[in-house]
Amino acid sequence: MPTTNLPAIRACRPAWNKGRIVGQKRPLEPKHVWAIRVRLEIAQRTRELALFNLAIDSKLRGCDLVKLKVADVYAAGQVKHRASIVRSKTRAPVSFEITEGTRIAIATWLDAPLMVGSEHLWPGRFHERRYISTRQYARLVRDWVTSIGLEPSAYGTHSMRRTKVAQTYRKTGNLRAVQLLLGHTKMDSTVRYLGVELEDALAIAEAVEL
Repeated sequence: MPTTNLPAIRACRPAWNKGRIVGQKRPLEPKHVWAIRVRLEIAQRTRELALFNLAIDSKLRGCDLVKLKVADVYAAGQVKHRASIVRSKTRAPVSFEITEGTRIAIATWLDAPLMVGSEHLWPGRFHERRYISTRQYARLVRDWVTSIGLEPSAYGTHSMRRTKVAQTYRKTGNLRAVQLLLGHTKMDSTVRYLGVELEDALAIAEAVEL
């Protein structure tokens, strides 16, 4: 008997991005930064406060932030005012500032019992993992933005990277400074990263009255 080829039956799976906001993640506004910071201080979440503050200051990708070592930010018995690391993605060095509030938070975290003898700034909870994973970091970011009533799908780890440079550009309009802070080799990358063309166009449009 001839064999009849039946059509393949595939399970109907919902699209992975159904109901989610996809695309470039939004930077946090100053009021969001302070709201999260105050909540972490009140809850006495020492590690999370240090991580949040340094994520904003350093403007590092999540993969570089979680790998930071104590020696990267701490020397001669105090937290550094400026630090420099080699990025995982480009293998190029990048420098960043560590503000006073962040230095205080890091110093407090380094005094915690968990940090005794730790090489990494954010040690993992299990012996086989030397530092927290980027997935753990992403979950923390999600918790932070959710705690102040923001839509979690609109924000992510890149929101932390973009927050300070977005404010720097708004206040100074200095794209070259932003390029150096992000470690971009091409200005076009910085323009796309900030969405400068759209922001500038909207600002111009808002200034025109008809």
